[in-house]
Amino acid sequence: QVQLVESGGGLVQAGGSLRLSCAVSGRAFSSYNMGWYRQAPGKERQFAAGIMWSGDTTAYADSVKGRFIISRDNAKNTVYLQMNSLKPEDTAVYYCAARFAWGVWYNVGYWGQGTQVTVSS
Repeated sequence: QVQLVESGGGLVQAGGSLRLSCAVSGRAFSSYNMGWYRQAPGKERQFAAGIMWSGDTTAYADSVKGRFIISRDNAKNTVYLQMNSLKPEDTAVYYCAARFAWGVWYNVGYWGQGTQVTVSS
């Protein structure tokens, strides 16, 4: 069974940075497209960033483009989300996701448990 464990969330002031990590169990990590999603209170979960299994193609929601960077280390079975220039509207629970067809952001095979990110103004 594949398990995803996120870490790195917390409280940060507007304009600050955080880096989220997601450690994935199992041998198939390097074959998975990976992504980060977020869910703000009272809102639906939304795609934030994705990275192809090879690491050479990424995609971002318009709301985070230019501020967030997704990356992966296949040797460590880990995907990262570097979040810069954070805004209060970035406050959400952030979820790691694994195994989806590229571009089909909402048909996800595995989810992490989520990590809270709170940005104060």
